[in-house]
Amino acid sequence: MADLRLEELNATNIVAANTLSLKPGQEQFIAPVTYAAESSVVNPATAWQRVARSDDKVVGFIHGNFDPENEHEEFRACIWRINVDAEAQGKGVGRFLAHALAEEAERRGFDRITVLWEPGEGGPGEFFHRIGFRDVGETQYGDVIGALELHS
Repeated sequence: MADLRLEELNATNIVAANTLSLKPGQEQFIAPVTYAAESSVVNPATAWQRVARSDDKVVGFIHGNFDPENEHEEFRACIWRINVDAEAQGKGVGRFLAHALAEEAERRGFDRITVLWEPGEGGPGEFFHRIGFRDVGETQYGDVIGALELHS
């Protein structure tokens, strides 16, 4: 999908972002336990939400968080959620979205971004490893903490 565009989440694309389809079995990996338990940690003012469009269709969504003062290091510059439509998976949409967030993090002066995922077969860990994230720890809930080092 060479024609991907990044667009801020807004009233005209939110329904499409919220109704992206998943492949069977992926729904269990949408929200790691840690994110559900720590949802109060995210401040709406620090959220960075974008969609990826291919032509006129929303094919992906990313919710990032930029909060340099957050007491939890893994939430200071992170991917909170990334969803790619089932039909668009494997075509570079997730990589495009993760790299867009990484570029924004660098612009804001961060030297790495993090992401949490629930380990398991069919989960997102393989994707994150493929695009450069490395395991750096585990949360108290057993979710993997992955980090992507940024180079300015």
